[in-house]
Amino acid sequence: MKKVAAFFDIDGTVYREGLITEVFKKLVKYEIIQGEKWYNEVRPEFVRWDKRQGDYDNYLLKMVDIYMDAIKGLKKDQIDFIAKRVVEQKGDRVYTFTRDRIKWHKEQGHIIITVSGSPYELVREMAKKYEFDDFRGSIYVQDEHNMYTGDVIPMWDSESKQKAINELVKLYDIELDKSYAYGDTAGDYTMLNMVGNPYCMNPTKELLGKVINDESLKKKVNVIVERKDVTYNLDVNNLQFA
Repeated sequence: MKKVAAFFDIDGTVYREGLITEVFKKLVKYEIIQGEKWYNEVRPEFVRWDKRQGDYDNYLLKMVDIYMDAIKGLKKDQIDFIAKRVVEQKGDRVYTFTRDRIKWHKEQGHIIITVSGSPYELVREMAKKYEFDDFRGSIYVQDEHNMYTGDVIPMWDSESKQKAINELVKLYDIELDKSYAYGDTAGDYTMLNMVGNPYCMNPTKELLGKVINDESLKKKVNVIVERKDVTYNLDVNNLQFA
């Protein structure tokens, strides 16, 4: 029989913030890189998002650009060390809803997989912590000396996630119509569309717009918002943008 799977994004879906931000902060703290670019280029985007004046995706994409540049020339074991430290110290900062869903899926015997735009090293550590069966993350390319080149094979966009899930379906013989997916941004759109049980977790306005304009997805999607100690399941048919 074909298997049921649950696909989880991490940043903003399981983890309450962006893991790549935590890595960057650690790199600055340990003086592996200088922090000027964070303050000059990334922080303005962060402040606009934090004040709800800017777009979350713009902030994360800017962080990715700076991260690619920052780790160029660093060794793999440096990032491995930072990734482990981040998950050790911050890995419990997850949403109650998705943490409970991970537990539920395990109890049902489902295959649990994370498909995340975060760096591979971080996704690997989160997958270990929450005992995922498999994982996919953005691969920051290394040369023959295990040093980062500044190139990246992304996993944060819809096309990349769709390709990854198609590969995982073949690998594990997964029945998508009975499977689940959890995501929060437009990059998760195709992942959500591919399964029979999609969940938008604290979705961005861009993702909600896509959902509302997609009659097929709209019929089956669950929209979950978690604030403080309360979880809301919203009716997508009655949502209105402010």
